[in-house]
Amino acid sequence: MENQLTEPTQDYLKAIYELSRGHKIASTTGLAEKLGIAPASVTGMIQRLASNNPPLVNYRKHQGVTLTKAGERAALEVIRHHRLLETYLVNNLGYGWDEVHKEAERLEHVISEDFESRIANLLGHPNRDPHGELIPTPDLRMPDDSSVMLNDLRPDQQARVCRVEAEDPGFLRHAKALGLTPGAEIKVIAYSEFDQNLSIEINRRKAIVLGNPITNRIFVEVLS
Repeated sequence: MENQLTEPTQDYLKAIYELSRGHKIASTTGLAEKLGIAPASVTGMIQRLASNNPPLVNYRKHQGVTLTKAGERAALEVIRHHRLLETYLVNNLGYGWDEVHKEAERLEHVISEDFESRIANLLGHPNRDPHGELIPTPDLRMPDDSSVMLNDLRPDQQARVCRVEAEDPGFLRHAKALGLTPGAEIKVIAYSEFDQNLSIEINRRKAIVLGNPITNRIFVEVLS
């Protein structure tokens, strides 16, 4: 069914999946902001997705939207394409991690399942993309994610960077310059209750101070 869906439909399903991560409900306002589309247009599209056969979303007016099982599978198919493509572009074609998001968004809708399989085989079936985002499995399940936001950590806690939000190229360049890339090890030195800034060491280097605009876009695995 996934290959029969239009590109806009796939974009909506992927956006709903991302906004509802963590058992949340995606709002029409949130979807409009994420997709850059007027709220009235979003409502009309959601209603069409809800009346699809099979239905792709569950929607109640003023209560937001969630994916049905069919909608979730379709979303995970596109996300798998996207994250495998990003990995291929970085590992095999020399793209920077700040260059691949838009490129993968263009390609994710058009590759065949055979092409997807060949890329996965070539890459050795990775479970994360260059930004650390988990790649759905071939049977369209999302692996468990135990990561937490960096801004949840407190003094003396140590962690390893798992993933970095990928949609803003400027942020990715800044994170890389700081050393905040997947695999980097972090120790929290201090926390400010006043402004929620964290003072951290990255790979045992001199401590730097980071604010929420950075620490709420970096996800880590806490080390015991």
